[in-house]
Amino acid sequence: MKKVVKFGGSSLANAEQFIKAGNIIRADEDRKFVVPSAPGKRYDKDTKVTDMLYACYELAEKDHNFTSQIAQIEERYQEIIAGLELELDLTLEIDTIIDNFKRKAGADYAASRGEYLNGIIMAAYLGYEFVDPAEAIRFNEAGIFDAELTQKLLSKRLEGVERAVIPGFYGAMGDGTVKTFSRGGSDITGSIVAKAIQADVYENWTDVSGFLIADPRIIENPKGIDIITYGELRELSYMGATVLHEDAIFPVRKVGIPINIRNTNKPDDEGTWIVGNTCQKAKYTITGIAGKKGFASINIEKDMMNSEVGFGRRVLQVFEEYNISFEHIPSGIDTLSVMVHQTEFVNKEQNILSGINKAVNPDHVDIQSDLALIAVVGRCMKSQRGTAGRIFAALAHANINVRMIDQGSSEQNIIIGVANEDFEAAIQAIYAIFVDTRI
Repeated sequence: MKKVVKFGGSSLANAEQFIKAGNIIRADEDRKFVVPSAPGKRYDKDTKVTDMLYACYELAEKDHNFTSQIAQIEERYQEIIAGLELELDLTLEIDTIIDNFKRKAGADYAASRGEYLNGIIMAAYLGYEFVDPAEAIRFNEAGIFDAELTQKLLSKRLEGVERAVIPGFYGAMGDGTVKTFSRGGSDITGSIVAKAIQADVYENWTDVSGFLIADPRIIENPKGIDIITYGELRELSYMGATVLHEDAIFPVRKVGIPINIRNTNKPDDEGTWIVGNTCQKAKYTITGIAGKKGFASINIEKDMMNSEVGFGRRVLQVFEEYNISFEHIPSGIDTLSVMVHQTEFVNKEQNILSGINKAVNPDHVDIQSDLALIAVVGRCMKSQRGTAGRIFAALAHANINVRMIDQGSSEQNIIIGVANEDFEAAIQAIYAIFVDTRI
């Protein structure tokens, strides 16, 4: 078997955490490819190395002195090296970074050095080959990840390599310019590497024992999720579940590689398995609950709109013209609502309202603001009658008014709109009816 193991920033924040990660890797001969993040916080008020690099580069870009800041970054790595008792000197690497900062190599280059340096340390600690992702992970001229070219280059680069460390978070454009994924992008790198080597499992090690049914900041000690499908995870990640970067799903999903979310600090915990499909039933009717605040709903009314060919297209074209993406579009025979992020919409609202009036001549348009969207997700919901009824009953019992409801065609998710102020109470009510009462 071949396993790709990715370790997050909290799992590699200091030498003690490095040792834990090393013990995990050495405990299983199949863990042959390692994807490290940059060192995260060692304690609550600490600063992540990536943030230190961003701040340092900002000084360099303004031609300010950044000697003190780069020295602090070097000290973080020297602390790890000393704690691991390694004979490793990063002086040449640090000097190169300083030179490239002075040459204005870019913020992406600056941020990527956190993973780069941690990868060098991890490779030395394990005795694995170091592979710079800038050699094989490609972005096109527009800065968009090129999955096809990357698959070809990375498969070739890792061909014949028995064990390797490949830093996460970044790759390069065709001209060699370093380009990063969005924050949390080391998850994506792990998925890309897993696909390239045709791994049997992609293990993602972090500081929690997998996914929880609900946010622990809202629900006290929520139950864990043993197994979840890619589709369910996609829905939950999009609505705010943040254990795994949502884009990390796609590379492995296409080739059916399962992901196992594990806890570096509790390596005996089984964690959560993310799979393409499963016949295993979830413990509860729902798999998880997630949501976000800060939406607005633009509600359009017009008699006989259903008979107007292209009505919906003309409405959405107005939003497109002002670069506003929509979240959901619940509709009726004579009504259409467009849910958008309020912060993106508010400064363009009058232009958009004017555009809608010109485009479709509605009878009435109104706006509801300060809304929250909650996704109730579960592969078992479609086989359970009355799921929506239980949700509404729970919300009614908690005296919460439902502003919007939308169910996906897959029948594995129900989206509910409530007032921002009712967000936490709504999640608590839904959790209670499905988990605490085991319905």
